[in-house]
Amino acid sequence: MAQKAAKSLAARNTARLKQTHLISLVLHTLFFLVAFTLRRGSLSLKAYAVLATPALLIEFYLDRLARPVYNADGSLLRAGDDLGAAGVTEFLWDVVYWTWITVVAAAIFGNRAWWLYLAVPAYAGYVVFTAATGLKGMLGGIGATADEGQAPSRRQKKMEARGGSAQKIRYQR
Repeated sequence: MAQKAAKSLAARNTARLKQTHLISLVLHTLFFLVAFTLRRGSLSLKAYAVLATPALLIEFYLDRLARPVYNADGSLLRAGDDLGAAGVTEFLWDVVYWTWITVVAAAIFGNRAWWLYLAVPAYAGYVVFTAATGLKGMLGGIGATADEGQAPSRRQKKMEARGGSAQKIRYQR
């Protein structure tokens, strides 16, 4: 059972990529069917091209990133990156999912639904802001000095109770 984890990752990646491509194909085909039949002329194909292209590029990037590579004999050469990883990969999936929602909303409600896509840069700004403020909070204590009025710890109290103030070391200034 050599490379069992790599083989299971390759199988998961292949299944998820297949599912993603199928859903994307169905949603975009439905949009075009609605655009050319039910809402002929009322849906902007320019807005579709501008706003759906990033998600399609992300989808193909994730495909290249996570598609397993096999040798000629069928053995696994590279499993690909984990599509369930947190961080940037997770954000890329959010963009793809939100684009799908926006495409469906535009097909149903018309061109005004494309404004929903503004949630992507707004969310990115929120993530950057929270990361920056969190980083600022972590670095806030670096330059601070010890508080002189701080209550003594249990160990300090025990030491004082045993020997009084003789246990304390005082440095002359």
